[in-house]
Amino acid sequence: MCFDISSTKIKQLIEINQTAEFYHNFDYKPFFHKNGFRHPNVAIIKMDEPKTIYPSIWGYIPDWGMKDIPLFRKKYNTLNAKSETLLLSPTYKRGALKNRCLIIADGFFEPHRSNGISIPYYCYIPTNRYEDGRDVFVFAGIYSELEESTYSCSIITTKANDFFSEIHNVKKRMPLVINNDLKNEWLLEGLNDEQIKELLEEGYTKQEFKAHAISRNLYKRSVDTNIKEILNPVEYNNLFD
Repeated sequence: MCFDISSTKIKQLIEINQTAEFYHNFDYKPFFHKNGFRHPNVAIIKMDEPKTIYPSIWGYIPDWGMKDIPLFRKKYNTLNAKSETLLLSPTYKRGALKNRCLIIADGFFEPHRSNGISIPYYCYIPTNRYEDGRDVFVFAGIYSELEESTYSCSIITTKANDFFSEIHNVKKRMPLVINNDLKNEWLLEGLNDEQIKELLEEGYTKQEFKAHAISRNLYKRSVDTNIKEILNPVEYNNLFD
């Protein structure tokens, strides 16, 4: 699962990295932490406009859920979509076939369970390209259009690899970060079920992630977590069981 992300780069750096421009009405601001359950806007690149970055509400709304979105959200959590059942799900299949997207970020947060306590980890790809040492990457996602130029989206997750199995040690899931060489392929129109399945199974990034424990303030609703300090490493005793 992936319910918390960061995107700390300024607009110009993201545009250069993705060779795409932000939609003129997208008032993008860098952030250190956004929680999906608040249904914030995140930055996506759609299949039909690969050179434009749009805002999208985090939490996918299928066609049949659009009549009463608040009621749909009470019943269903669509922040993530499982890769294993994506093409079988009546909720997600149309998005998987017709409306795939890339969701831009430079970090995400995963829980590690230790001695009965959840400890948040901040996960990122190290790089010398940026001053903060974190690279920009994209999640594989799906989206729906709620009305003209208004979208909703979901991050696709998959079975955790060895690295993330140790961090996310209960659910053992990880978001599907697409390999840079396959970003354009993920956005191609006309892919069939088998081609999409192959990308879901083989498309994970070849870049290596790093991760460190951070403050449990991340889980406190009364605390402002959209601050640079939330990314600071914190040491805990007996971190791994």
